[in-house]
This record gives sequence, structure tokens and C-alpha cells, in this order.
Amino acid sequence: MSRPVTVGVDGSPESVAAAEWAARESELWGVPLRIVHADERAGVTVPGIGLDARRRWAEELLVATAETVRRAHPSLEIDTRQLSGRPAAALTAEAAEAGLLVLGSRGLSSVRGFFLGSVSMAMICATERPVVLVRTLGPAAARSASIRPSRDVVVGVDINQFFGPLLDFAFQEAARRAGRVLALYGWSIPPVVRDASALAAAEREMGPDIERRLAQNLKPWRRKFPSVDLVERSCVGSPAQLLLHAAMNADLLVVGRRVRGGPLGAHIGSVTHAVIHHCAAPVAVIAHD
Repeated sequence: MSRPVTVGVDGSPESVAAAEWAARESELWGVPLRIVHADERAGVTVPGIGLDARRRWAEELLVATAETVRRAHPSLEIDTRQLSGRPAAALTAEAAEAGLLVLGSRGLSSVRGFFLGSVSMAMICATERPVVLVRTLGPAAARSASIRPSRDVVVGVDINQFFGPLLDFAFQEAARRAGRVLALYGWSIPPVVRDASALAAAEREMGPDIERRLAQNLKPWRRKFPSVDLVERSCVGSPAQLLLHAAMNADLLVVGRRVRGGPLGAHIGSVTHAVIHHCAAPVAVIAHD
């Protein structure tokens, strides 16, 4: 990745966490960091809030965020941009110049999951660039002091679909971190036969073939990234739940979303939808065919 890492900020604690994560990512890749703020009110009059005041606030936000990042990453090249127009549209245009777009996502509770704002969801659907969602409750910030986050990069795969872009991204991230890739495929059997004995029989009868297919699909990446340890897991169960459990102490979770033409546009499957709303670790969403 030679393009800059771009992070959108809005002054929230989540965007501060996103900026810090983006700075570390920029250093890992040896590319500049671009900090941007998009405000659809920057070009219009808002009752009670003058245009000049909005612009000054945005400028101060960008300067303050850049200064905070520079203190922790003094050698990192950083630039800032103030964007006008609707945030989703402005960030989509900005993402076209970026190698990676990073956004903050606000947490609600461990029960209800995370609130994914309309801008974040629009960005996931609109851009073909990788989008990373960062919480304030991430492995690096909110874990118990007795539990150190691993360098693992967890990636959800489907042996019935092409998932090359996901694996390329996951392996590159793991290589930069000197970590390992955990490739996970969750599968199940029809609900009408989901009793304990049927599940055990399915694992005995179908498990070996699924493991073989998964290993075969992953073989090109083993050869392409020989220095990266790869752990393969094919488990019976909900893919979303399996990924959430596997990513509890991971550095990054990588999932995909389908690129589709036509009136429906991009498609975010149920697994990706669940993961981006409930995973505390940073989540990278990768567009793929």
C-alpha cells in the first residue's frame, strides 16, 4: 500500500481512537497519514452557529488531532483536510485517493452491541477501498491489564466463494505485525437434524472434506506469504459467533462484503453485519467480487 491511510474525525472519543489506530497503521506500512473532517454544514448557514465558527472549530479539531498524533508518532508524515458537503459523499471521494479508510464507531453496551452510524454504513457500501472501524473498546485500550492483545489477524472465509482480496489484506496485515493469520470457516447442517448426535455425525462425516477444501483454498497464500504463520479452523456453528469469539483478543478482524451492480448496490451479508456491530476489536471490511 503506497497511498495514505485516511482517517475521518469528528471530535468524538471514537474518532480519537480511530486516529491513533490509523497512525500506527501508517507507520506499519510506511505511508503518510491524512486526517480529514467532513461537515455538510460548512457551506451553509445554520441558525445559532455561524459559518466562520464552524470552520474555525473544524480547523482547531484537525490541528489538535494532528498534534496529539505527532506527540506519539513524531516521525510520521501527517496532513489534514477540511471537507465540505455531506460526510458520506465527501469521505467517499477522499477514500478514492486512500489505501485505507479508518472510522470510529460508537459502542452502546455489551448486550446491545455497537452503534454503526449512517456515515460508516454508507462508506462501507460506497467505497471499494478497505474500511476499518475502530471502537474505543479495542484490544489495545479496554482489555484487562492481565490480558495482552495478540498480533493475530482473524479472517472469515467461505470455501464456496472467492475470497482472494480478504486473504491478501489479512496476510499483509499479519506480515507487518509479525503476527499470524487465523482463517476461520463456520458451517452448519440443516436445522431439522441439528440434535447432538446429528452434529457429531456431521463433523465426523463432513468435517475432513471441509478441512481439506479449506486447506486447498488457502494453499496459494501459504506459498505467497511463507513467513506468516497460518492457522486454519473449520468449525460447526454460527460464522458470526465463531468470528466474534476468535477475535476477542485479536489485533484485527477481516471480513468481506460483496460488490454488486444494479439498483441494490453493495451487499453486506448477515455475518459481516453482525460482526461490525458487535466486535470490540478493529474490523476491516474488504470489498470483493
